[in-house]
Amino acid sequence: MNFTSRRFLAGISTVAFLMAGAVGVRANDSALKAASEPGAWAMAGHDYGNTRFSPLKEINTENAGKLSLVYSFSLASLRSNEASPIVIGNTLYVSTSWGPKYVYALDAATGARKWTYEPDIPDDVLQYACCDVNNRGITYADGKLFVGRLDGKLTALDAATGKELWTSKVVDYKQGSVITSPPLVVRDKVITGFGGGEYGVRGSLQAFDINSGKALWQTYTVPAPGQPGSETWKGDTGLHGGGAAWLVGSYDPKSDTVYWGTSNPGPWNTAVRSTGNGEFGKLTNLYTASTLALDPNTGNIKWHIQTTPADAWDYDGVNEAILADLKIGDAAVPTLMKADRNGFFFVANRETGKVISAEKYVFANWAQKWDTATLRAVEDPDKRPGPGHPVKDVCPNLIGGKNWQPMSYSPDTGLVYIPANNVCMDWAVSDVSYKRGVFYLGAEFPTKEGPGGFLGELIAWDPVNNKKVWSIQEDLPFNGGTLSTAGGLVFSGNLHGDFRAIDAKSGKILWKRNLGSGIGAGPVTYSVDGKQYVAVVVGRTASIPAFLGEIGKKMTNAAPEGGALFVFAVQ
Repeated sequence: MNFTSRRFLAGISTVAFLMAGAVGVRANDSALKAASEPGAWAMAGHDYGNTRFSPLKEINTENAGKLSLVYSFSLASLRSNEASPIVIGNTLYVSTSWGPKYVYALDAATGARKWTYEPDIPDDVLQYACCDVNNRGITYADGKLFVGRLDGKLTALDAATGKELWTSKVVDYKQGSVITSPPLVVRDKVITGFGGGEYGVRGSLQAFDINSGKALWQTYTVPAPGQPGSETWKGDTGLHGGGAAWLVGSYDPKSDTVYWGTSNPGPWNTAVRSTGNGEFGKLTNLYTASTLALDPNTGNIKWHIQTTPADAWDYDGVNEAILADLKIGDAAVPTLMKADRNGFFFVANRETGKVISAEKYVFANWAQKWDTATLRAVEDPDKRPGPGHPVKDVCPNLIGGKNWQPMSYSPDTGLVYIPANNVCMDWAVSDVSYKRGVFYLGAEFPTKEGPGGFLGELIAWDPVNNKKVWSIQEDLPFNGGTLSTAGGLVFSGNLHGDFRAIDAKSGKILWKRNLGSGIGAGPVTYSVDGKQYVAVVVGRTASIPAFLGEIGKKMTNAAPEGGALFVFAVQ
């Protein structure tokens, strides 16, 4: 069922709902205070709702063409630099790839280095990191920084000095479980997941005490035999069933709810773990390829939306949830928005879990539609692979209609800005058995170009009327995340290294600079002493192209590896 709207509520700010009422008692006061500062960029997604929207407007559609470089900073770490910096006061904090190899504190206005933290990361982490040695950033609260590591550990640092305060083991990385994304702080708890769906891990989310690093709770995202939901798995296959929560979480202080996406089930050969060809009422492999709503106090799952039941195409459900209040019909609805890898854009009531709409935002032919009544996709049976049934030309490809690169939402335009992909594949399953620390896939997936002669696309999407408003087509997939601002701008980069300021209403490119290496990271903006800056990290991925055949070669050839932070302002 689709809903239409006369228009969005004018001036609704997701930050406003996160700060409203007595929410200070339900979140971390220091994190909320930092997020309330107009000039700060306090969290990876800017705020608890992951909107990546800034109220700053010194840089706007009138002067964006005058942007110039203020400073650059070498990260001293090549390959898959994917972090969004955070800015607290006049200090910018940024992490690098490879562990991270480094965490830096810089003067946000000049780039002068204040301190450097270098953790002791084992040399063998690369073989256990499915999709490269990336690190996507750090989290701030109570004068501390929190960083997840490729060796499966979580570290707290003193934000003023860089001194290590505590380090806790989250998971054994040698089973294929690495941490690549920033954790989420809710009150006195630091919550994190980890990767490993391709290694047959059993996914979970875990909470640690903000001051001591003591483990507080753990919630498995895949049930063990005898637990609720275990009937959706063959035998004990859920114990190696994936469902890893490896990207970022969101939080709604009003309902005191954490939202997190879970990855693909393992292995990719569905015959090992599920039956019924994904038909409604058959095995579904809970709680993989889903969005989970959890109680941050206990880790208990309140409700879930499984976007790809019995996933057979590696349609990871980890993509971030944006939280915003939308005007749908005559009502202001508290929503959760997600551009799923499976090619459908989901809008749900974030308080009840009711799916309001699920419409295709990219070309997707594995399913005719996603039925909000049955909570299942109406699949094309010819596109579901299985033993003796290889399939051709399945869209989207396993990198998804959107991958990890973050989208943004502007309450001023009412639009979501999505870094999308237009890539397809063939798919054939093969025999596979579990071996600890080794890929657990059981599929072959030759890559093909999507229809239309383009491989990537920046899409401005109307989440109420479920339509594309404008787009910029790209000759490569896997392009950078987006930032939207009250200055009427969207900032986004691509794999060629082109960083752009774009008119948020029209899609017109107003300014562009090439930064020398591919951009995957989401840009950020902040102000110091009343001056607005825009920052982005560059350093293209290396592992993902290896999964994509000839298209992957084009991605690798587009720009060299890199590792640098660039900061711009209107001079």
